[in-house]
Order: sequence, then C-alpha cells, then structure tokens
Amino acid sequence: MNTMIIGIAGGTGSGKTTLTDHLAAHFGSAISVVHHDNYYKRQDVPFEERCKQNYDHPDAFDTGLMVSQLKELKAGRPIRCPVYSYADHNRTEETVLIQPAPVIIV
Repeated sequence: MNTMIIGIAGGTGSGKTTLTDHLAAHFGSAISVVHHDNYYKRQDVPFEERCKQNYDHPDAFDTGLMVSQLKELKAGRPIRCPVYSYADHNRTEETVLIQPAPVIIV
C-alpha cells in the first residue's frame, strides 16, 4: 500500500480536530486518523501538577512512539494507539486499534 501521511497543524483550539473530524466523516475508511494529543507522555505526578503542565511544549509528547506507530501504519500494519484523557490530564492505560489506510491524517 502506498500511504500518504498528512499533518494538520495549528495552535491550541484552532480547529485541527474539527477539520480532521469533517475529513474523516467525508472520506470514511479511505483514511485513518491519529490524534497527536494521544501521544502526550504519561505522567505519574499529582493531578494538580498535571494541570500546570505546558502541553504545547514538544517535550510533553512521546514523539518516538508516535513516529514508530506511523511507520507501522505506513507499512500496512495496524497499531494500538494510546488514549489521552482530557479530564485527568493524563494518558490512560487504554488503547484503540487503528487500521492502515491509503491516507493517514495526524
């Protein structure tokens, strides 16, 4: 499969997720979506400390995991994507299965 990866960038609250959701609804199974927020690093610190975290800083993300999982999708293999909880300000133990597709939107 010849896979294209498309990144949608923008500041916090700029509409990246809204745009991605519209694209996913329009193109259906022809695309897979990988949300960058799901790759926030898991933090084992109290909730109050997590609320103070700078989530816009590149160090807040597990970029290595995201890159390796995107490579898996590009190679035609499904991934178990981590899940981030906005309520807890932390990555959960849960994962979701994401299937490869001709287009991957990040």
